[in-house]
Parts: sequence; C-alpha cells; structure tokens
Amino acid sequence: MTAILRIVLDPAAGAASDVGPASLELARGLVATAPAGCAVEAIAPAARADETVDLASLVPGLEAATRLPLGRRELAAAWQLGMPTGVGGGLIHAPSLLAPLVRHDRVHDNDQTVVTMWDLDAWERPDEMSRTHVASQRALLKRAVKFADAVVVPTHATAQRLGELARLGDRVRVIAGAPPETFRVPADEIGRRRALGLPEGFVLFRGAPVASSGLALGLRAVARAAIDLPVVILDAPEGSEPALAELAAAAGIPESHVHVRPALDPHDRAAVFGAAVAYVATAVGSAFPWRLVEALRLGVPVVAVDSAVHREVLAEGGLVAEVDADALGEALTAALGSTSAAERLGVLAGDRGRAFSWAGAAERVWQLHADL
Repeated sequence: MTAILRIVLDPAAGAASDVGPASLELARGLVATAPAGCAVEAIAPAARADETVDLASLVPGLEAATRLPLGRRELAAAWQLGMPTGVGGGLIHAPSLLAPLVRHDRVHDNDQTVVTMWDLDAWERPDEMSRTHVASQRALLKRAVKFADAVVVPTHATAQRLGELARLGDRVRVIAGAPPETFRVPADEIGRRRALGLPEGFVLFRGAPVASSGLALGLRAVARAAIDLPVVILDAPEGSEPALAELAAAAGIPESHVHVRPALDPHDRAAVFGAAVAYVATAVGSAFPWRLVEALRLGVPVVAVDSAVHREVLAEGGLVAEVDADALGEALTAALGSTSAAERLGVLAGDRGRAFSWAGAAERVWQLHADL
C-alpha cells in the first residue's frame, strides 16, 4: 500500500511572500525524494480568478491535487477555529501554520499534522503588522500547541525563541529553507538590470522603512564605510519609496545613489544579485533570512549584523558585525577594501550556500514523518 503525504500549498502567494514559492519548492523536493512506497498529494485553497496554472503543472509528479471549496482567507479562518473543511486525516505537512489543526489519533490511525513557522513576526514586531494577521498567527499557534505533531522552524535560534513562547516540548524540529532550486544569475542579467533601471556594482539590502528591518543602521554604515557605491533596496513595500529615500538622506547618502525596488520574481532578483558587490543583512529577528541564503547561493559577499539567526545561517560564510553603524561600516570596508578580500568572501559565501537545498529539506521532512 502506498503511503501518501499531503502537502498544503498556497500557490497564489505572490513574489511579496516567500512562503508560497517555498511551499512549491518543497513539494517538488518531496516528489523527487519520495521513498519507495510513498507518494505526494497536494491540498490547496480554492483557485483565485487570476490563477492560470494548475497544481499538477506547478508540481509535476503529484499523485493527486485537490482544491478545497474555500479561498485562502476563508480557509485560514476555518482552520483557525478548528472547523471541518473536508480534508480528513492521514499524513499532512504544511509549509506554514495554515493547516487543519484538529484532534486526531497519530498512534492508532497514523494521522499526522506538521506545521511550519518561518518567522515569529507576530510576536517580535506586532506593531508593524495588521492586527488581523497577528491575531490569526497567534490563534493558529495556539491550535498547533494543542494538535500539531511537530512544528518545523528554519533555525535552532528560532526553535529556542519559539520554546519561550509556546509549550511545544520536543515537538519543535529544525529544517532550513533554501533558494529556488533553479536560482542562478540569468544569461540576460544585464538586460534585466537595465529594464529595472539599476546600475552595475552596488551594495544590496532588503526591507522596509520599519525599525525591525535595520535599514536605517545599514544605510548609516554604508555612509561611514570607506566605499563610494550606490545602494539598492529590494522587497520594498508599495509606496515606501519616499520613506526609504528619507532614511538614506538622513544617513548621508545622496538620493541619486539610492535605488528602491519592490519584490521581484526569482529571475530578476538573481539578475540584481549578479551585480551586487555585497549583500548586507540588517534585520535581527527570528525570521528566516531568505535573501541572505540567496546571496550565499550566488557567491555574493555577505556582511550581517550580529544575531543568533545570522550567526547560524552564515557560519563561516560571511562577516558578522555588532549592531552598530560604525562596526558594520568597518566590516563593509574590510569586505570591499580590496579585490582579494571581496573574492575570498565570495568563495566562502558560495561554499556555505551549498548547505541549503530543497532536496535536502525534503529528505528531512520525509524522515520527520517517518520518525513520528
């Protein structure tokens, strides 16, 4: 008899969210690494009107793909309240907290529900998020504490922090994320950067004009470093350009040197990384640093402010500086002070980047469910 692992997918999540694309990458990895006698099915919210590709095309090799009758918002509300949605039992793996968290019998019926938390933003920076989102995340974690057989987090640092927030005992497991499996600098990178209106050679950041992003500190560090390079900021929320320009001006960086871009698709994003001389990670929360691991994958020199997550993800793959503009500026100067220094950091980044893959994550997910 074939053992079926059903993964909850959210394909409608766009470029502004890394969780939707990550769920698809993990699903492909699960299909590719499925042990003998095992297969993967998908369950997903009802398709939106603008969705033109079906699940089977997004994840070739699925045993089956089921669309539930509720849309994402309605499904999240139903699962938050523990309402039945026709999912049933079996082995269920959710790459987010969005899962049918209800009472089940793992011992006698072999029913399993595993959820994932890529960040703890609803607890670490609630004032920067909508009340609805914060309330939803907190309610889903409460249900996970009651009913989840395991909660996956991307780093040991996040696991430790989660342990302070919820009584999960030994149910917390660590499985890191990764860049898209096909993430590489495209052959038409120069044309893509021209279309985006970006220069060649810059210091790259990501984030929004909020305190938790650490961008203000990062921009001050660039201004104090012994370098004269433009700055590119990725993943900027719509309408945040004036506020980010003000942050840069306050740091002493001319407006002409600052280029703000929204969330981009992986091909354009890889093209941007292709011209970055360094990626600077400035956020210090528990969220998985998606852009940092993408920089590592492409061998871009990385400088990060000190945090438990950055130390764990970077290991020996980049420079870590104190959460201080002068210290971060000195680290940037050291990283880019000579061609040999930058090349050495690029090699270290590329070596570390090979530690993150969706195939490896999928193998650990299969092992997790086998252990349960």
